[in-house]
Amino acid sequence: MNAPRSIDEYLKQLRQALAGQDPALIQDALYDAEEYLRAEVAAHPDKFESDVLELIASTYGAPDEVAAAYRDTEAKVKAALKTPAPRAAANASGLARFFGVYQDPRAYTSLFYMLLTLATGIVYFTFVVTGLSLSAGFAVLIIGVPFFLAFIGIARVLALGEGRLLEAVTGERMPRRPLHPGPPGSWWRRIGEMLADVRTWTTLLYLLIMLPLGIIYFTVAVTALAIGLRLALAPLVVLTHDFGLLAGISLDMFQIDGWHAASPHTLLGSLFYMVFGIAIVTALMHAARGLARAHARLAKALLVKPGT
Repeated sequence: MNAPRSIDEYLKQLRQALAGQDPALIQDALYDAEEYLRAEVAAHPDKFESDVLELIASTYGAPDEVAAAYRDTEAKVKAALKTPAPRAAANASGLARFFGVYQDPRAYTSLFYMLLTLATGIVYFTFVVTGLSLSAGFAVLIIGVPFFLAFIGIARVLALGEGRLLEAVTGERMPRRPLHPGPPGSWWRRIGEMLADVRTWTTLLYLLIMLPLGIIYFTVAVTALAIGLRLALAPLVVLTHDFGLLAGISLDMFQIDGWHAASPHTLLGSLFYMVFGIAIVTALMHAARGLARAHARLAKALLVKPGT
């Protein structure tokens, strides 16, 4: 590989050396490299860019060397952060695998994310709608350009934070650095680049659809938890009303659509309700884990620039 003579050529070679890697990793590597290279070139205004790059090759590393270092580091980080596999045997029965979800920490974080998305969806949707409306209104004023730049910048920061949250919840690799803005230029050039960048619009689209998705996730999680936990506590209702135990506790919370969670009024019948309730909660844990993984892939498709 020929020695790069410009920053753009260096980044192109680095991108080629990282071909096939996770797009989020490529974005991080390109950001780090461009940030360092442009800082070094700016620190040596008396030298040609090619001369600075030749000097950097011996310190920061050639593109293929940097790519190898990133691949090695990524493999070590993945191994260190990998969630331990459940201790259930590989040949365990279907029932054991079904209830084995309680041993997976990702199931709990995924359920938490389903409950959180309603709040984040409201914030994201409000931000995008307000930002787009004000950007259109300020377009004819002198503050229109800086306002639009600030709006898109904040949207990208929100997207970066959302990606980090999803990575913590699901383990899906997401960018840890934003896209580099490139060399300094006029506001009009930056506006044109933002408008031409598909990722700008997919990021705004993601922030908008988080509200309807958040409503769906939150509704499913709360409804399943409410019904499942009520049915799971059905024996407590029977013990309270039929045997006079725990008489001081009000159990109106167990009333579901006008009928009691333990309507059979027998301990055996209430145990059936309890098993059914536990099955509902367990199925919710599986669904939460699957939905979170699918949502992370959707977020990656919309927030990470393809072919970065």
